[in-house]
This record gives sequence, structure tokens and C-alpha cells, in this order.
Amino acid sequence: MRGMLWAVGTLGVLSLAARDAAAQYPQTRRGFWAGFGIGYGSANTSCNDCVSGPRVGGYTAWLKAGGTLNPSVRLGVLADGWSHASSGVTERMANLTASVFLYPRVSSGFFVTGGAGFSDYRVDTAPSIAGTGWGFTVGLGYDLRIGGALSLTPVATYGWGGVGDLAYGDGGGLYTSGWKQNYLDFSLGLTFH
Repeated sequence: MRGMLWAVGTLGVLSLAARDAAAQYPQTRRGFWAGFGIGYGSANTSCNDCVSGPRVGGYTAWLKAGGTLNPSVRLGVLADGWSHASSGVTERMANLTASVFLYPRVSSGFFVTGGAGFSDYRVDTAPSIAGTGWGFTVGLGYDLRIGGALSLTPVATYGWGGVGDLAYGDGGGLYTSGWKQNYLDFSLGLTFH
């Protein structure tokens, strides 16, 4: 909870500070773009042999890049992940998706995004446990222009994965089946236009 409050507070302060700077630079979208960010979020899992437990907090990160179709539509790849460490064990979830970024108003930095691709789960126990399946992400954000080719980008993203079977990393066989995961993250990043 403390991490979530820190993330929300940081997003608020930086968004207010960037608002004045953003007024100086118009929203233009063309050519190649890329961005990265970090934040905080919560995740939940379920499987055929287990029940869904409480949401668990953890740190998040994303990386995105692509091209501009027109001033309202960008196409790209989004790698978005969540990580939680407890008692020396780190649990990770990630989605890698082909994504569309839609800007409903060309003059605004507001966007919605969605994409489909792969979802991955890993936990570094001994032996490790891992699995990969399909997944999707949806989200929304805002490019706050702080320079001619640079934006401060607050984002909220929901990622879901139907990983399926989880197996032991040492070839020890099936750990569980029917694994599903989801995470919700709030983050702040930089986008280079």
C-alpha cells in the first residue's frame, strides 16, 4: 500500500509540474517513437489446483517502441511487466504485445492502447517454475510534452495472461495447469518522439 501511495503521489506532482511545460510544445506525432517507464501495481493469479488469493503489490516497468501510422494512430510493441520479492523469492509476470495506441483528439496527448501477444510467468524458487502462454494488455495514458521531442507519460495498464501449464525449470515436469494471471499498474515514463 505504501508503494502505491508513493507512485500516485509522484505521478500527481510530476503531472502538475509538467503541465506548464507541456503548454509550450504542440502535440505532433510522426515517425519512430520509443519510451520506457516504472511504477507500482498489484497482481493476482489462479490455476486449476488453486484458488485466487488476494492481490499482491509489486514494482512494474514497461518498454515500448514503434512507428506512426497517422497523427491519431501509432503501432508498436509493448513489453510490460510486474515483479514482487518476498522472503528471498522473486515472482515475475510480463506481457509482450503488438499494440495500437489511439489518440482520439490529435491536439491532445491522451491515448488509449490495446494489444495481444505473449504472457510469461516466472518464480525463482529452487527449482524455478515458469510458463508462457497468450495474453493481452489494455491501458490509457497521456503524453505531457516537456520538450519538442520528449514527453512525460503517466500510464495505467491492465495485463492479463492465459499461461496454461507451469513447469519446473529443471525439467522436473508439470507444476500446475490452467494458470491465469493479471496485473494492474500505474507508472510514469518518458516517451521520445
